Amino acid sequence: MRLLTAALAVTLALPAFAQTTPEFEVASIKASGDPGPARATAGIRIDGAQFTASFFSLRDYIGIAYSLKPYQITGPEWIASQRFDIAAKIPAGASRKDVPEMMKALLAERFQLKLHKDKKEFAVYGLVAAKDGANLKESANSEVGNGNVNVTGGGDANGTSVNLGNGSSYTFGSEGFQARKMTMAVFADSLARFVDRPVVDMTALTAAYDFTLPVTPEDFRAMQIRSGMNAGVQLPPQVIQLAESSYDSLHASMAKVGLKLEQRKAPLEVVVVDHAEKSPTAN
Repeated sequence: MRLLTAALAVTLALPAFAQTTPEFEVASIKASGDPGPARATAGIRIDGAQFTASFFSLRDYIGIAYSLKPYQITGPEWIASQRFDIAAKIPAGASRKDVPEMMKALLAERFQLKLHKDKKEFAVYGLVAAKDGANLKESANSEVGNGNVNVTGGGDANGTSVNLGNGSSYTFGSEGFQARKMTMAVFADSLARFVDRPVVDMTALTAAYDFTLPVTPEDFRAMQIRSGMNAGVQLPPQVIQLAESSYDSLHASMAKVGLKLEQRKAPLEVVVVDHAEKSPTAN
């Protein structure tokens, strides 16, 4: 696959609709290896012309391609449970900003992906600041990024750790949810992995913050199970029952830093997967 470029004279001679679509120069897709029962690790890295992603589901890749959260993507159960590794080369003249469009082309070619867009009203949690304002510690300035992307995450029964790059990270373990250099928009996205509905940032806060939100062992267990459910892990009914929680300790911790979750309704864009092959075509 190539990213087609044309001289100005040629471009002017083409019809207006003949626009080129960026594509990865070469790409390898293979099923992820079994990480075993103890721990699962996923990551995405863009370093120069190299794009690599490991242990992501097809739903995750659709999210990258269309800038959507997992709950905005509906389709067969396997798109969230089966995992794939992708290694691809970004062609000369393209940049990481072109990766979503390249991913769209790759998924359409190799998975024969077909989908359509729709709108759906969701029951969500609105992340809002208290009436007196948030009481958060703003993060110290960190080094300027070098343009590369290196995001990794892993989790097991003891907790979850995610490195978001450029000094931003979070861990969720026995000490609660610990965030470093995290914006409220990213916090909302991260928290949504551990609760029973999407979380939408409505704080209007734009800075990055360091904070810790302690939770009880019971809420920690429930939120860890919920994260597995949200990731498409198939769990027995008796385990799913343990995910039922009012998250009282989480709400109490958030109140101490001037944040709260409010139950809201919000119309959000969704994509519906009409067709996808379980096995991608050969590399």
